[in-house]
Amino acid sequence: MNGRERLQYCYELAFFPPRLNEVWSRIKSGSVSDGDELGELLDTALLLHQALPSTGYASQRALNRLALYQAKARAFGTVIFLRNLRQQLGRAPFTQRELPGSLVRDIGLPPFSRG
Repeated sequence: MNGRERLQYCYELAFFPPRLNEVWSRIKSGSVSDGDELGELLDTALLLHQALPSTGYASQRALNRLALYQAKARAFGTVIFLRNLRQQLGRAPFTQRELPGSLVRDIGLPPFSRG
């Protein structure tokens, strides 16, 4: 995965429930080949839920989109789910409280519907 694809995947883990459910299924079935790499992706996904940065972000539009994603993800319990998945992989407790501005990008998510 290149840097852009990796960030897109982290945004999907953080804000797109079907992607998170797919990862949970892989963990539960034991088909995770590289737990460290997945753990790093989950770390970044959880980081995307931290407080928005005051400087260093790409654009106001990207910051607004990320804030909207954060607000909508609360309805799905995503933060707790991410913490639980990290715990399943044996990751250290998460201590960072602010999102680095470099991760704030105007990334669109796949369409999400229940049907």
